[in-house]
Amino acid sequence: MIFSLGIFLAKTRILCLITGRRRRGPLSIYKGIITLLPYSCLIVRIKLVSFMELHKDEKIAMNDTGKAGNLAEISDWSIPSIFSCHIVKNYLAHLLNVKIPLILGVWGGKGQGKTFQTELIFQAMGIEPVIMSAGELESDRAGEPGKLIRERYRTASQVVQNQGKMSCLMINDIDAGLGRFGNTQMTVNNQIVVGTLMNLSDNPTRVSIGQDWRESDITNRVPIIVTGNDFSTIYAPLIRDGRMEKFYWQPTKEDIVNIVHRMYEKDDISKDEVVTIVETFPNQALDFYGALRSRTYDRSISKWIEDIGGIENLGNKLLGRKKNEELPVYTPPQQTVEALLESGYSLLREQQLIMDTKLSKEYMKNIDD
Repeated sequence: MIFSLGIFLAKTRILCLITGRRRRGPLSIYKGIITLLPYSCLIVRIKLVSFMELHKDEKIAMNDTGKAGNLAEISDWSIPSIFSCHIVKNYLAHLLNVKIPLILGVWGGKGQGKTFQTELIFQAMGIEPVIMSAGELESDRAGEPGKLIRERYRTASQVVQNQGKMSCLMINDIDAGLGRFGNTQMTVNNQIVVGTLMNLSDNPTRVSIGQDWRESDITNRVPIIVTGNDFSTIYAPLIRDGRMEKFYWQPTKEDIVNIVHRMYEKDDISKDEVVTIVETFPNQALDFYGALRSRTYDRSISKWIEDIGGIENLGNKLLGRKKNEELPVYTPPQQTVEALLESGYSLLREQQLIMDTKLSKEYMKNIDD
């Protein structure tokens, strides 16, 4: 209760400073945020638990593990302090006599929940992010992606100024857009995007989008968070320590067991049974265990299709039914360890078949091994 009251008072102070003293300059927001600095890591954890308790039944967006989940499913997922510290440091950069990297790079294996974890932290800290994807880092027009990054960065700055909320720019899977793999060529837009991010890191308060130069046009500094799988494919000066902090996200076996247990909690799968599943399929990403549960639904969905008249009538039943006509009730399958293990072995066979077959070699006979 005491911590909750402290959080409320600190947050209220920040909002009052933003809305009531905005004309005194954008630096007023930082005076409120500095109150949170000594307790930033603790506050994030407390707010996360409170948020999950209040919204434990609410669904959230699809995450990069390929499943829809809710916050209660991952309550044992601890938040690394580097996230909260990086965000707070950037809002206090003008008060700290030290060089603060603008970018935080979160990298790790595929399907490990990097994007989901970041979104969770945004919700816990009350941050309104401006999100981009790697697909927006290329365009048929030269210079367009670089301009878009600057526009999104200024949008995040406007969130701070106009809405009284902390904000940041987030770019998902940046190595997919900027990484160089094998003999792939660097495009003009790749170079411009890299140069834009480097310039933002060096001059985060002077961001032009092509308008006439104005000495008074100062942009609020907001942190940039990027996710990816392999940052070694990105231009080295961009990821140097002065511009980007790096954080390797790799959940431990205990983390995975806790997350998967929450994932299967509503199915009455005990923690010991989850340990059995995780040990049966070691070295798998988190999305694998979400796919296990999804695969067990296939048989019951096939039966449901038969109940509505088969695949011939599927389109009419799903999209062309009358307003008051209801679909047959769908009954989810009863989850058992045996069914989950069976699904797991099926997924493993598919993985191995892809690795063994390699049809690309059949299509291109001259490909090198």
